[in-house]
Parts: sequence; structure tokens; C-alpha cells
Amino acid sequence: MSYFSRRIFLAATGASLALPGQALALNNAQAETLVNALVSEINRVIDSGKSERAMIGDFEVIFRKYADLPYIAAYAMGVDGRRASSAQKKSFTEAFTGYVSRKYGKRFREFIGGRLEVQGVQKVKSFYQVRTIAHLRGEAPFELDFHVSDRTGKDLFFNMYIEGINMLLTEREEIGAMLDRRKGDIDQMITDLKKTG
Repeated sequence: MSYFSRRIFLAATGASLALPGQALALNNAQAETLVNALVSEINRVIDSGKSERAMIGDFEVIFRKYADLPYIAAYAMGVDGRRASSAQKKSFTEAFTGYVSRKYGKRFREFIGGRLEVQGVQKVKSFYQVRTIAHLRGEAPFELDFHVSDRTGKDLFFNMYIEGINMLLTEREEIGAMLDRRKGDIDQMITDLKKTG
């Protein structure tokens, strides 16, 4: 079976990572507290007046502090993670962290002159959805939701919905497309990822 048909077959038969398991002790207040702190730091960077490069560096610090990056990276790699070595997984997670920091840091930088506001929280299966509203200059407000879990023993967000767009699914598609372009070569994909975003 070729690389392409095997990857499609595995995906079609449900060989995907499950969402974070049952929360240990996380509650509405803790999930909202996490996102309030996250939003406060994002707003601080937005208002800092720094250069794009400096802001992206700050956003990477924020991602490393508040996001379950190993989970997000593993989800993005999907079924291809099964054939990746431990060293490749580690290298991919690090490259992926830089990639999402650049990509979403640039997106958040568009919020300059605006702000994020936490609106509320609700439990959804084994995690909590914290809803925020983005207020941008000259644009209608839109929703930006964070999914929070304590799967790791620490309260972290593992997914975002920006205007209804699911970050986890989007990045799985992006990484899958990058692998397809490299005919399944994980090392080449990681090299490409370091220059993407």
C-alpha cells in the first residue's frame, strides 16, 4: 500500500487521536481563570507597540505557558505520528510550536487597537469551552473560543475556534498537506515547518 492510500485508509478507519480524557478536577471557574489570564497577556502584547518579530516572540512565550502544545502537535501530525521516531516527534513538536506562534501571533497582531473579552464558560463532554469576543477597530465583533482541559494535570487550552474555524482540524490538514508535498518524508516536512507561518 502506498503512503498516500495508507494514510487515507488509517484516517478513514478512525485512527485519530482522541480528545483529552476526563477532566481530573477542572471546573468552570478554573477554566475561566486560565483564559482570563491568557487573554490579559494577549491584550498586553497587542498594546505593547512592539515590532511584529518581538510580538511573535512574546506570543510564543504565551503559547508555551498556556497551551497543551504536545497534544496539539500530536493531533496535527495525526496517523503519521505512528511511524515517527521519538526524536522526530520531539523535533516536530518544537518546530510546530514555532510555527503556530508565528501563524497565530500574526493573527493576534491584527487585533492591535482592539481587545479580547471573556464572555462565559460551559462544560462540553470532558473539557470546558470558554467563549471570548474579539473587538477590532472598524470590524464587527467575532467569537474566539478556547477549549480547556487538565489532561496533563495542569489547566491548559488544547484548541481554539476563531470565527468558527477549528484550529486542531485546520492544522491537521495543513501538516497533512505538507507531508503529501514531501511524499511522506517527516524530516523534510519538519524542515519546511521551521520556515512556515
